[in-house]
Parts: sequence; structure tokens; C-alpha cells
Amino acid sequence: MKNYKQYIIAALLLFGGLAIGWFLKPSPITAEVHDHSQMETSDAAEDEIWTCSMHPQIRQNEPGICPICEMDLIPLDNSMSNDDPTILRMSTEAAKLAQVETFTIGGSNEASSMKSGNDIKVDGTVEMDERTIKSQTAHLSGRIETMAVTFEGQYVNKGQQIATIYSTELLAASQELITAAQYNDRVEGLKDAAIQKLKNWKITDAQIQQVLSSGQPIETIPIYADHNGYVLSKKLSQGDYVKQGQALFTVGSTRRLWLIFNVFESDLSNVKKGSQVTFTTSSVPNKEFNAKVTYIDPLMNSATRTATIRAEINNKGNLLKPGMLLTGIIVGKKASTAKTKQAITIPNSSILWTGDRSVVYVSQPDNDVPTYQYREVEIGNRTGSSSTVLSGLEQGEEVVMHGAFAIDAAAQLNNNMSMMNKNVKVKKEEQSDVVPSYVDDTSDEFKSQLDDGIVAYLSLKNALVDTDSDDASLSSDLFLQSLGKIDMSLVKGDSHMYWMDQLNALKSHGEKIKNSPDIEEQRNQFDFLSQAMINSIKAFGTSDKTYYIQYCPMAQDNQGANWIAKESQIRNPYFGDKMMKCGSVKLELN
Repeated sequence: MKNYKQYIIAALLLFGGLAIGWFLKPSPITAEVHDHSQMETSDAAEDEIWTCSMHPQIRQNEPGICPICEMDLIPLDNSMSNDDPTILRMSTEAAKLAQVETFTIGGSNEASSMKSGNDIKVDGTVEMDERTIKSQTAHLSGRIETMAVTFEGQYVNKGQQIATIYSTELLAASQELITAAQYNDRVEGLKDAAIQKLKNWKITDAQIQQVLSSGQPIETIPIYADHNGYVLSKKLSQGDYVKQGQALFTVGSTRRLWLIFNVFESDLSNVKKGSQVTFTTSSVPNKEFNAKVTYIDPLMNSATRTATIRAEINNKGNLLKPGMLLTGIIVGKKASTAKTKQAITIPNSSILWTGDRSVVYVSQPDNDVPTYQYREVEIGNRTGSSSTVLSGLEQGEEVVMHGAFAIDAAAQLNNNMSMMNKNVKVKKEEQSDVVPSYVDDTSDEFKSQLDDGIVAYLSLKNALVDTDSDDASLSSDLFLQSLGKIDMSLVKGDSHMYWMDQLNALKSHGEKIKNSPDIEEQRNQFDFLSQAMINSIKAFGTSDKTYYIQYCPMAQDNQGANWIAKESQIRNPYFGDKMMKCGSVKLELN
């Protein structure tokens, strides 16, 4: 009996343990719910900024309506930037949300001409655009110690180190600099001549300063790529000797290509510049491409009785490759309309009215994403739902019919030209050589106030070096406050107008840095802000202060970008810890 009770107790304990284990075991549903995809979606939603197309100062982290005008908020898209202020690139999602619709000017006439008897069938080939073919040369003579370009077809980025050269001439010239520096007090200009000799070989100021400070000559020098592109022809290899100015290799770009067609003599009368070409290639099946004739060879081939015509196309998606064979149709001109110019009429819904000189947006073909160009047009007669355009548009262009206001709002938010902002300044590296100088006429008081602004700018730069978006926003706010303390009445005439241009750019890009939570967008705006600040220092000078203009060739997607520093040491604000020392001193200002 006692054993029987023990068996019952053991069975009850075993059953209880199994029951507890069953209850504690996570169910499949619970495990499936514990998935981080929803958390990631939530995080992504929190990162998205929504704004009002009528009131861009309204920004929030979720969709809703504008508290001012009660319009639906739209996503703020800061990812599409462009150096051309008239061009706005939008994401596909943003274009769909804006419900953009377009129409082609004279589209029905062009469609009918495609079916006319004047169409010309042609064969052709794809070729490189010869304007993109560049040579990479050596800046001094010597022996190639290392060579990063090892085969034809390799892609090279501008600013990439592609070789190092050992040069006895460089060794002798740097030794001359060291000697000249020692005797500079006795022979005036000797040191400057030695420095200029090195600069002619593209030796940087930082390298020259290193020679002077260390007292040690240099014998090797890196060579950096001057252009982007694919290597078309490799001239030299590692170990070869190269002369100054000799080509190491040639590069070319496939972003834009030439389409070469041969047209028989009897068909030439129906071809003109601007004629539309529709073509296909067996290498890209089931796809039709469009281009326009840009060049007609003035000379005939006497053997084949043909003339060469050329069209150009943006190679979207890199689908076309030089050497491909093409089959196409050229739309011939119609004799009945050859001497008359058809009036251009567009719907009123396309026009953003600002008077006789109003604004429309023109869709740009051959782009990876929806791209629209700001265009000012002269409006003539307005009848019913349409208006006549006197200038600013051409037949065959694709104009936005619905959604122009949403595009204009996005352009304003992205600091592009828009109906409300027609005076956008764009950063161009070449502008650094044409900045006017008002240094002699600028008061010390204005220079001192500008110095205070530079101090605030440097704090912003340091925040980007540390990759701290919150500190960058705070520093940008302090920078904007320092701009407000600069007395614009201290500069007069042309210098006043120039300062106002730079001030507008500084404020515009400073506000974008202040309001953006994205460090990469802040760095993008910092590029434009820095160019305006550099222009200001060059134009007005400083109060006995020295600043260094530094340059990173890999910033901004290998387009290069400048910034200002108070020390010659490189601390890169565009990459931070990723590439802290990427860059060089481009100019010393004092």
C-alpha cells in the first residue's frame, strides 16, 4: 500500500512538471510576433519628415494636415540634390504623391509625322562621346614606383591616387628649397622661386611646408586622377620612366554617348538638326530608345554616297555600350510645315502665374528618377483653359500639366530655383577664381564682425568632424545668430550687393543644417555654405587672422568640396572618423 502511494505521488509530480513546462514554453505565435521588422518600420516612420507645400516651415514626424492652411502634409525629400539650381530631382514616390502629369508640346503632330513617308531607316553604332575622353599626364619626370591602374576598362575616380613617381628632379628641387630657405635673408626672392618651381609640378602647400619644417627633401610624389571615367588606353606600367607631360593613360565616360548613323545622299534633304531618332539594338531586346540629331557631317563619303549624322543620348542605367550595332528610324521633316513655326499653346494648369514672365516645369528625359527643370516663359494670349507661350518653350518638350505647384514647393524646400526663390546661388569650384576684392575698402569693424562669424562657422565644422548632428544643428543656430550681428551698412555700393548675395546663401544653407536631423544632408548643405563663406573671406578680408582653405576630392560623391580651418592640419568634416585626414590645404588666406 505504501509503495502504491509513492507511485501516485511520483506520477502527480511528473504530470505537474510537464504542465508547468508546457505553460512556460513560448508559443509559435509569440515567437513570430517577436519580429523586429515592425520596430524597423516604426523607426523608419519616425525618421520621415512631413511638411506643407504652402508653408515649408511646418515640419513634423508623421502625416497630417497643416495647422495654417489645413492642406495635407507631404514627405520632405532631401535626398535629391543637384549643382544646377534649375533642375529638381525627385524620388519616384514623391512624384507619385504629387500626382504629376505631363503632356508633350505638339505631340499629336509629332505622332503623325512618325507615320509619314519621309521617315528614313538607318543603321548605326554606339560610340564614345569624344568630348569626355581625357588624358592623365604626369606632372614631372621620373620612374613609376607604383601604378594603381593595371588594365584597360578599369574605372578611375577623380582624386583617386593612381601612381607614385620617384623623381631625382623632385629630390634636387626640394633640396634647393631647403637651401634657399636658409639664405632667404641674404638673397631676396630665392625661397619664393624655389617654392614656385615645386608648385609648377603640383606639389601641395602642405608638402612644401613639410619639407621646410623637417629639413628633409622628398623624392617620391603621388599622382592623383584628374578625371572620372573608364581607362580606354593604358600607355605605361609600373617601373617605366615617364617624362613631364607624358600621358599615363586615357579615360572616357559612358554617361553620355554618341549614336553614329549613315544616311544616303538621297535622304539627306529630309534630315535636320533636332530630327527625332528612334532606334533599337539586339543587345537590349524589347526596348526602344529615342534621341535627337545634333550634328550632320558636311562631307560625303564618295565611296558609299552616304553622310554621317550624329545623335546624343544619356546612357541611363548604362544599357548602351560603345560598339553596339543599332537599327533606327529618323523622322523626316514635313515640307508643308518646313517654313512655318507652329504656335505653342499649353494648359493654364501648367503655369505658375507671376505676371508676363511666369513659371513652368519641363520634364527632363533620360534620367534615372523623375527630373524637372524650372523654366521662365513669356505668356501671350490667354483664352479659356489654355495660353499661348511667346518664348521659353520648344516644340516636342514635355511640360508638367498637373502637379507643378507641388514640384515648385519641393524645389523651394531643396533650395532650388522656384516661383518664390528665383535668385538661388549654386556652388561651382571655378567661381573661386572670380571673386571680387573689396579688402582695401572694407572697414576693420566689418572684418572683425566677419571674424566672429567665422568662429561660429568653425564650431559648426567641428561638429560635423565629430559626426554629431545635434551639435551641428545647435552650432548652425549660433552661426545664424552671428550673421545677424554683422552690420551690413558698413559696406557700400557693389560690395554691399555682393555681401547680400553671400549672406542670403549663408542663411539659406545654415537654416537647412539647423533643421535637418540627417548628418549627411547637413554635410551636403555645409558644402554650399562653405563656398559662400570662402567667397566672403576672399572679398572682404579678415582682421589679421589666417585661415586655411582645405579641399577633399572624394567629398560629395567624388565631386570634391572645400571648407575653412584655422589650422593646416586636415580634419575632414565630410567624412569624420571614416576618412579624417582625407584632403589637402588648397589656399592660405590672411
